[in-house]
Order: sequence, then structure tokens, then C-alpha cells
Amino acid sequence: MKLSKSARRQKIKRKSRKALRGTPLRPRLSVYRSNKSIYCQLIDDINGQTLAAASSSEIKADGKTKVEQAKEVGKLIANKVGGSTYEKIVFDRSGYIFHGRVKALADGAREGGFNF
Repeated sequence: MKLSKSARRQKIKRKSRKALRGTPLRPRLSVYRSNKSIYCQLIDDINGQTLAAASSSEIKADGKTKVEQAKEVGKLIANKVGGSTYEKIVFDRSGYIFHGRVKALADGAREGGFNF
């Protein structure tokens, strides 16, 4: 039986979430990618709180491609919390392939000061 695309991603997401845990010293950067936007959150799983969030709706998208917007979102979340506050983080790609917009967001976060 073949799984649908979303069911397959949920299965991958559950499997990877077992190993990924965000702590107060090393939070988890979770990514959600929709057709139009990209969202990310810094999450402390121990205390169950979101430390910061950013999305492509917060930036000016005048003539930018989705990949360029994703890179800006990565820089934005790093600037919101200050890259020096959380130098090391855990990157949670939420079952998406590390390619395109997800990779661009990761590169933007690294440029902003995160290390993963």
C-alpha cells in the first residue's frame, strides 16, 4: 500500500522527532513549508514553550523568489533572538527534504549566527 505524500511526511516527522529534542540551552528550530509561505519557530521542548517565531509574511517580498524569502526568514529568526544567545541549535526539517527553501532557511539562519 502506497502512502500519500502528506502521510509519508508525517511518518518521517514522527520518526525524526524521537531523536530531536530542544533544550533551554540548545533549542529546536522547527520549519513548516506551505505553498506560499515558510514559517519557523525556536522551541524549548523541555519547558514546552516557543522562544521565537518568524515567517515570510513578516518580510517584504517585493519581487523575491520563495527561496530568497526563505533565506530572509532564516536571518530574521536569528536576529530576533540574537545569534549569540543561542549559538547552537537543533535543526528540525519536519520531514521535508533538505533542499530548496528548507536549505535556504538553514543557510540564512547560519548567516545570522546559528550553528548546527
